[in-house]
Amino acid sequence: MSRRPGFPARLPGAPAPAERKPAAVVAPATAPRGLGLDSQAVRANMVQKIAAQGVSDARVLAAMNAVERHRFVDSALVNQAYEDTSLPIGLGQTISKPGVVARMIELLLGAPGAKARCGRVLEVGTGCGYQAAVLSHVASEVYSIERLRGLHERARANLRAFRLANVHLLFGDGMAGFAQGAPYAGIIAAAGGEAVPATWTDQLADGGRIVAPMVMANRQQALVVIEKNAGRLSQSILESVHFVPLKSGIA
Repeated sequence: MSRRPGFPARLPGAPAPAERKPAAVVAPATAPRGLGLDSQAVRANMVQKIAAQGVSDARVLAAMNAVERHRFVDSALVNQAYEDTSLPIGLGQTISKPGVVARMIELLLGAPGAKARCGRVLEVGTGCGYQAAVLSHVASEVYSIERLRGLHERARANLRAFRLANVHLLFGDGMAGFAQGAPYAGIIAAAGGEAVPATWTDQLADGGRIVAPMVMANRQQALVVIEKNAGRLSQSILESVHFVPLKSGIA
């Protein structure tokens, strides 16, 4: 793989750091106190429910067990942090259900136990940073891109305390991917469009996978897995899902 770029990185078209306006759209989530959510037992219970749904990859279950989800949601919603439900994170976006996060990452990794870690992964739609934190446990490097400045800043605040050296947060248009970090062993998206952008398949390494929601002919979303082998793409359509729409540009 090519050498990764230095950080912080700036995408073409994004303003230079000195030109950026202060982001006060979404307040960073604060770590709750006195709610018992730091307990290992709480996360273990969530992981047991995820395993009961059919997720079996030990790498994924361990990663889900390691990341404290309540640190990524608003303080008013922390008591729901370990339920298998999506929660609002501001700007019309949500943090995905734990079961969906685990399912998509398991699909991204492919055969259980094939490798201890995946290679470089591109995440489209950082949101609050939760999935990037989970991915950091199963991938060698994570490049996560967010088009909404308020959420990009929130994710930076949420992840700062975790000190994840292999996670790189980018502010930019996720539909364009991040060519400087390509090729990627996997690309995972938290928003669904009419089709998977050609830029993603171009930036996917041979033998890599894309896992993303996509709008079908019936106007409903379904989870899609695209594999690239010997330069050829194959697609599998899986279960119905519901994600926010995939959009271009920055805001």
